[in-house]
Amino acid sequence: MFLKPLQIPAAKASHFLRAAEAAARAIPPAFPLEATIAVNPFLGQTTEDLAQTAARLGRVAGTALTPPRSRIAAQIAAGEVNDDDLAAALIACTSPLKPQDLALLKARIATEAPAPVALPTVAELAAGASDTDWPAIMARSFGLWAAGHFDRGQALWTPRPGQGAYAAWREWATHDLTPEIAGLTGFCAHVATAPDTAERAVLRAVDRLGLTVEAAETAFHRLLIDLGGWSQHARWMLWQAELAGESDSALTDLLAIRLVWDEALLAHVPQVAGDWQAVVAAHAAPVSASADQVVDAILQEAAERGYQRRLARVLAGPAQRSGRAAMQAAFCIDVRSEVMRRALEAQDGGIETLGFAGFFGLPLAHRAQGTDEVQAHLPALLQPALVASSHGDASAEETLRIGARAARAWGRFRQAAVSSFAFVEAAGPAYGAKLVRDALALGARPLPQGPLPQIEGGLTAAQKVQTAAAVLRAMSLTTNHARLVLLIGHGAQMTNNPHESAYHCGACCGQTGEVSARVLAALLNDAETRAGLAAHGLHLPQDTLFVAGLHNTVTDAVTLYPDTPAPAHAEDLARAGAWLRAAGQQARAERALRLPGAAGETLARRAQDWAEPRPEWGLAGCGAFIAAPRKATAGRDLQGRAFLHSYDWQADQGFATLELILTAPVVVASWISLQYYGSSVAPAVFGGGNKLIHNVVGGIGVVEGNGGLLRTGLPWQTVHDGTKPAHEALRLSVMIEAPTEAIAAVLRKHDAVRALFDNGWLHLFALEEGQIKARYRPGLIWQPTSPAHPAA
Repeated sequence: MFLKPLQIPAAKASHFLRAAEAAARAIPPAFPLEATIAVNPFLGQTTEDLAQTAARLGRVAGTALTPPRSRIAAQIAAGEVNDDDLAAALIACTSPLKPQDLALLKARIATEAPAPVALPTVAELAAGASDTDWPAIMARSFGLWAAGHFDRGQALWTPRPGQGAYAAWREWATHDLTPEIAGLTGFCAHVATAPDTAERAVLRAVDRLGLTVEAAETAFHRLLIDLGGWSQHARWMLWQAELAGESDSALTDLLAIRLVWDEALLAHVPQVAGDWQAVVAAHAAPVSASADQVVDAILQEAAERGYQRRLARVLAGPAQRSGRAAMQAAFCIDVRSEVMRRALEAQDGGIETLGFAGFFGLPLAHRAQGTDEVQAHLPALLQPALVASSHGDASAEETLRIGARAARAWGRFRQAAVSSFAFVEAAGPAYGAKLVRDALALGARPLPQGPLPQIEGGLTAAQKVQTAAAVLRAMSLTTNHARLVLLIGHGAQMTNNPHESAYHCGACCGQTGEVSARVLAALLNDAETRAGLAAHGLHLPQDTLFVAGLHNTVTDAVTLYPDTPAPAHAEDLARAGAWLRAAGQQARAERALRLPGAAGETLARRAQDWAEPRPEWGLAGCGAFIAAPRKATAGRDLQGRAFLHSYDWQADQGFATLELILTAPVVVASWISLQYYGSSVAPAVFGGGNKLIHNVVGGIGVVEGNGGLLRTGLPWQTVHDGTKPAHEALRLSVMIEAPTEAIAAVLRKHDAVRALFDNGWLHLFALEEGQIKARYRPGLIWQPTSPAHPAA
């Protein structure tokens, strides 16, 4: 065990450890495949603007953060971006490095900026000096260990579970001969004599690598980026631990492991020491944006202003509606719901739709039928307060559990090395039939059904009423209720897709949305709930029935769950079913125009095709978040690009709902928008790679090929159709119909949310009667707009 005192003063040591912590916080979390949700890849950089972040990530990741300038040149040629957009973006930029006038800005568009190059690691320098690809060797060796250590149930055997990552890796690496076979003589002994804790390993490496305090933070960030998705998975572990009021050291452990590698390589290839010290000096220099990065940030804002200008034309003022609705249907705010809502409203002038986050305001976790595992069904920013269970009677549950155990045992037998030939001999004919069914797209797994979920332990009458009142107010669903109110969650039916949960409901933590919808419908139909709502100033008509549903976003079919017997509403339900079927057909016809090789009536086949890399586009194209009464957007074709949240500020006492919208749904939507943005503009760093060569590892994520670094973010096929981008990389434009003073008051209370707007990661607009009234500028400033130039 390494016990020699380190030659670093305590004060300086604390500086280095704080730099390691800062580098860890600069890494975004990556959620495992079972609950893949969108994450803002720039989560650690929201205190900086786009140009400054481009400089930082250019240094540590070698990636640009904006589309090529040829893209905006094409938009200008197509009339999507005009001189007003360019001039407004130029004026809004405060950098002294910006071009002095519009002519100089336009002249820069003709020349692409040089591609950024990350500062090299010791491993890269050693590779250049020794003709051995050390980064590839390290990635393969490290990836093999990490796949086993972090495994979430896929592997048949894992190395020494229960140890911390650093301790587990040391034990592994002292027996891994891969580096030594490649020529790194003495690596096992080097690891064996490494310090016994990650913190001491970091400090020893700092000493041996000659890192300075000034260089440490971006040097550490560079090494964590070098570990690909494994560092992001460790960041997720820290995220989860902190939600529970705890902590986790895996990310620091991974940094220590990566530093131990560089220590060994510097000793092995000492001739790179001079070059390495030059790299250290470069890391020590302050991070500052270049003139090219400033220009690219201006052009990006111009593209966004062009989109805002076009969107403002569509939002031409409110549509008028009067009388009791024939039916109301509340959908998730997901952009895919916009197409379905518009199609449903087109079936009858009396249909009214609403938008609310797909967990419907319930802080639920869910225990699915046949399992004891509990899965969160609410945004990742929140902790569950209630557990709902879909368990049936005891004998049926035991049968399901036995079946699940048998399936797991069969799966392990099928995967075991010794079973390879026996499995083919025993199961070959049956699996041949299965292969034929899958190849003919006949074997897709349907979306969930099952019994009505029940709150474990139940709720008191007061809890029922309090919960129902809070949800109804948050949904702006307090008056004018229809006889039939549908609460429609969403999920995506597909097969053979590791990223399936990424297509489900982000507000339900990557799960399908029927659990929350069914629990809420039962709660709102409950007699005790109805009896107590009047004391909260809410009155539900006796003939109003709430029915849950699930929108399959691949096929646009909607399943209804009439969990509450209501024979008096049989005709209403039959009519609703007909409307939903007709709306689904219309929505499929519209969506098929965007999907390569699709036709309106073949989308169901895509859900069943195990070779289909694009069952649907997910949230590709998302560009706006609009919180307003539906009359502001009803009848407007928003092209499936807008998150639509129902909100009536005049009924929002104390603006509590406004605060909830800005701090939860807006933040979740920003994560989605920025994940699509990052996966589009920086696919090598923040994208999931090529679906065609993906292999699932550890139940955590995917690798390309048969090993190496974890890939996170969206696969290329999710944001590109093979010839052109399917997603327009834009930062989200948030539009809220509320007084500017009320919006600003919320931002004053929430610094992290305000930073998203002040640093340009989101745009913010105030609406009035469905039209843009003012644009938010950094520093809680509102810039009035004119009807002629609403986005200028």
